[in-house]
Amino acid sequence: MSATGSRRPVPRFGHGSRVPGWDDAVDLTKPPATIPDPALTPVPPGLKETIEAAMAKYPDRRSAAIPALHAAQEVYGWCSPEAIDQVASVMELTPAYLTSVATFYDMFSTVPKPRNDVYVCTNISCSLLGADEFFEAMLAAAEGDPDVDVRSFECLGACDIAPMASVNGEYVGPLDLADAERIVEDLRTGGPVLEHKQLRYRRSADPGVAEEETDFGPPDRDETPMSDTAGLGPEGDAEDRPGPTAAIEMTTEQLADHPEPEKATDEGEHPAGQAPGDGDEGSPRATEEGR
Repeated sequence: MSATGSRRPVPRFGHGSRVPGWDDAVDLTKPPATIPDPALTPVPPGLKETIEAAMAKYPDRRSAAIPALHAAQEVYGWCSPEAIDQVASVMELTPAYLTSVATFYDMFSTVPKPRNDVYVCTNISCSLLGADEFFEAMLAAAEGDPDVDVRSFECLGACDIAPMASVNGEYVGPLDLADAERIVEDLRTGGPVLEHKQLRYRRSADPGVAEEETDFGPPDRDETPMSDTAGLGPEGDAEDRPGPTAAIEMTTEQLADHPEPEKATDEGEHPAGQAPGDGDEGSPRATEEGR
């Protein structure tokens, strides 16, 4: 099967989208959304800690919505209403806000799904190198397995290892047809998936890396400066700033150096609704009214 041949059509719902529920009617009888009460919304301790750690990385806590939802989906297998309520309780957001995020991205599911995700890249580079055939082989290998969800994906941004796939977030490639069965076997046993083909273990092209180096795992976070914590103290950021959609904020020290003006407008000289010059002797309006 080629990229221009009888390729399996992209599965779509009745409304034409690949994403379920986007056209669900709004229930206008529901009460306005509120932030769940932490006292009435128990959250698993591990999940709460993960969400709070993600929030500490950003000046605006809403920026942690995606990693927080990923953490909840990892615990529950999908972004269930209960999971979204728990995230909303910790982040002090409404469930509606988080639902809008979860329904926008393909990698979140608001309906029950298999535990394992296999995304096969079928964009141009991968497709030319056999991704369509591998996708068919992957579907056949996982058929009947309730724990494996196989989907095609437009682009995963790893053309250098095409054809490739993402297995529970782990990039593997280049793939051949026999790898489809191996992926399913590795998922069933719970071991590393195609460890010899994982992107993280490909030799670095960085000339500063020793040729004999074999350890390409994640760096030690305690000893390595990480970009996601740049500028933050050891306890994260103590202030929760509302983000770019809110008014520009200034710290107490900045306000002391740049105090607010005593009078922000010239309202005293020109009452509301009256433009400068209006009512002044000789102004066009005054002249017109005097006629």
